[in-house]
Amino acid sequence: MERGAHLFGQQLINGLVTGSTYALIALGYTMVYGVLQLINFAHGEIYMVGAFTGLLLVTQANLPFPLALLLAMAITALLGVTIEFIAYRPLRRSSRLSVLISAIGMSIFVQNVALWVWGPQTRRFLPPFPVHTFTVAGLRTNTLELLTLFVALVMMLGLHLLVTRTKLGKAMRAVAQDRETAALMGINVNRTIAFTFAIGSSLAAAAGVMVGMLFNAVVPNMGVMPGLKGFVAAVLGGIGSIPGAMVGGLVLGMAEVLGVALLSSQWRDAIAFAILILVLLYRPSGLLGRRTQEKV
Repeated sequence: MERGAHLFGQQLINGLVTGSTYALIALGYTMVYGVLQLINFAHGEIYMVGAFTGLLLVTQANLPFPLALLLAMAITALLGVTIEFIAYRPLRRSSRLSVLISAIGMSIFVQNVALWVWGPQTRRFLPPFPVHTFTVAGLRTNTLELLTLFVALVMMLGLHLLVTRTKLGKAMRAVAQDRETAALMGINVNRTIAFTFAIGSSLAAAAGVMVGMLFNAVVPNMGVMPGLKGFVAAVLGGIGSIPGAMVGGLVLGMAEVLGVALLSSQWRDAIAFAILILVLLYRPSGLLGRRTQEKV
């Protein structure tokens, strides 16, 4: 029984680390959906570009890790704003199908540009600092896992404060509530939407850098599955809800890791999409989402 409790505690740590990265990705999905009512399916590729940018800044530019992480987030934020300007802004008054097709096309385009620039081979991403393994209460962890949790916690707390305590956050909430009325009240809607893409993209970049170091690997197609799982986490928590995205990411990470421990690693991806199907069938509003009735 003691051994079972130890294994559960170990999986709990792994689930928290995995779930925190899913939460950072999910926040980008849910912020964009909350403001524009669209799913940015290029978000996984933004995560991938963030990982490559962090790798180059650490290994080629030899920058200190904190500075490299912040610069990777800033550069990827610019990419997110560029994608919004090119792929979504011209279609803002078009049908949702048109925007969805544009999002998928942008995802494929960014991934192929990454293949052209960096090649298909996997690149190693060794942490630029010593990683020490230690045991706490019988549970093994290391400084890289703790750093990942710390970075995710700081990013989520910073986003919460930004949305609830700043003028920009109020503008984002106003645009999400009613875009036309927000414009009449003097809010620059285009700039607010661009800021939303920038913030969501920077969070995805932070997740990409941390995951690249955790797995010591960066590859151009690395954003496909984490991007989809970030979407699952956003739906699980309640698409459009920032606290829901945080909770959904952590719950998904825990469910995935515990499912692998109980079943097999082959079930890792199936568990995430089984959760998506169950949520859509039985609670489409998500764990923290609000049920809405469509007016006729």
